[in-house]
Amino acid sequence: MKINRMKRFYFVLGLIALVIFSCGKPKQEGNLDEALTSPAKERNIREYNLDVEKEQARDRTPCDTIAFQQYIISEFPAGTYLVEFDKTFTYSVPKPAVLYYEEKGSLYIFAAIAKSKEGERPVETKNLVGYESSFINLDSTKLGTAFFYLSLFKCNSDETFRQIWEAEIPIHGGFNSMKMKTWKERNKKIKFVELNFEAGIISGHRNYNYFLVDGLERPPHLMETYEGLVHLRQLRNVNNDRFPDYFEYLIRNPSLEIYDSIPFYWDTTKSLYLTERNKRWYRKY
Repeated sequence: MKINRMKRFYFVLGLIALVIFSCGKPKQEGNLDEALTSPAKERNIREYNLDVEKEQARDRTPCDTIAFQQYIISEFPAGTYLVEFDKTFTYSVPKPAVLYYEEKGSLYIFAAIAKSKEGERPVETKNLVGYESSFINLDSTKLGTAFFYLSLFKCNSDETFRQIWEAEIPIHGGFNSMKMKTWKERNKKIKFVELNFEAGIISGHRNYNYFLVDGLERPPHLMETYEGLVHLRQLRNVNNDRFPDYFEYLIRNPSLEIYDSIPFYWDTTKSLYLTERNKRWYRKY
């Protein structure tokens, strides 16, 4: 009986100590995680970093990258970012993914932009760039969901910006680089913007190519190419029209030998990539 009484005594004593400790613990002001991931706080941090960059900049030019970054922060909803090039492969210091291009005396800016999904925490650009982030499609939404876009802007005469068009990029992570290229095939010379994404799932990379088939200021035509351990799709000219086509290659595994190739061409009436090999096979891009 004595032992049971002692057990009850120490149990009650422990409860009293727990209550005293809880009452004496200072209350936290709000949820720390929510504060760190709130759109308003994130925007304030970006504006502060940009102010520091402005102070350190020596030579400024009209519509330069600093001015463009300020425009994105000021005019777009919170959680919208300029994506950065992968510093591992492109630069030693991360740089915004923008390309400046001059045509007929006008200055244009191609920009890779990521937008956070509404209702989720704002994404962080470090989670969207490079090989490790290429697996983000398999992850939960605890890091937020990013929607990528390629956008074209024009520098106005008063040194302001105007958005010309916006094209969705059908991928969520793994961004690496962006380049302006020219497709030269059978006397064709069509400029296109290539966005390269790491693709760990296929052990390779994906290129989303935006062809300016109707000129610079018209929405571009999207065509995807990729190269992986047992995946291969390459740019080709199948039906000699103004749209780019491609071959999909079938590879034997584990010998990694190409044993067949399937040509796909762009059908303007259906707005799909089709093949004569099988009428039921089609691709959106």
